Amino acid sequence: MNRNPKNKYLVKDFDLKPGRVIARKYEVIKPLGKGWEGEVYLVRETATRIERAIKLFFPQRNLKDRAARVYAQKLHTLRHCPMVIQYYARETITFQGMPITVLVSEFVEGELLSDFIARQPGKRLSAFQALHLLHTLSVGIECIHQMKEYHGDLHSENIIVQRYGLGFDLKLLDFYHWGAPSRDNLRDDIVDMIKIFHEALGGSRYYSRQLPEVKAICRGLKRTLILKYFRSAGQLREHLETMEWQQQ
Repeated sequence: MNRNPKNKYLVKDFDLKPGRVIARKYEVIKPLGKGWEGEVYLVRETATRIERAIKLFFPQRNLKDRAARVYAQKLHTLRHCPMVIQYYARETITFQGMPITVLVSEFVEGELLSDFIARQPGKRLSAFQALHLLHTLSVGIECIHQMKEYHGDLHSENIIVQRYGLGFDLKLLDFYHWGAPSRDNLRDDIVDMIKIFHEALGGSRYYSRQLPEVKAICRGLKRTLILKYFRSAGQLREHLETMEWQQQ
């Protein structure tokens, strides 16, 4: 923590060690990640031994508790969307003399999509796998958009792969708040889904050899072209469910 009196609310990291007890009820197991707003840890409820995830907000990123409040409200609003983690509770702890907001949510087991892709042959997915990935994303984002909300920061390190078989089971992490939902927010989610699809296929290195059906989705990653053909997450989902393959 920065002890300069001019920056008394500046916290660079919490660095919670395994075994530490938070809010008298959560034992820290290990860190899960760090972002712009704060840090996430895997914890265990001391009373029930159930594992949870907690997010501690840096006070300089959570002025008047706004960031934490918006994040909790968004998770609550989207609680019936299957790709959204379940929010449980809000706690306040004292960290080096300062009150710190802690949000408690379900712990999602799995691996980051970026790691999942990296361990595939050639560090990329086949067209068939990538299309199933994109379909699962489009179904999940369509649900979020129907609730008049958006993700705001979709990328392969904000998505957890819980299971993969014929299709994917995914969970979304780190919703970002860019203000009240707008058409641009929704469109950003659509474009970001296509970028994830492109990345999963191996990126620009392999783009020239992709099937025409794949290129018709990526549209060269040109935002205007993507949004011309896919004006909503539902429209993208419908395209994937009804697309016809050419005989190769």
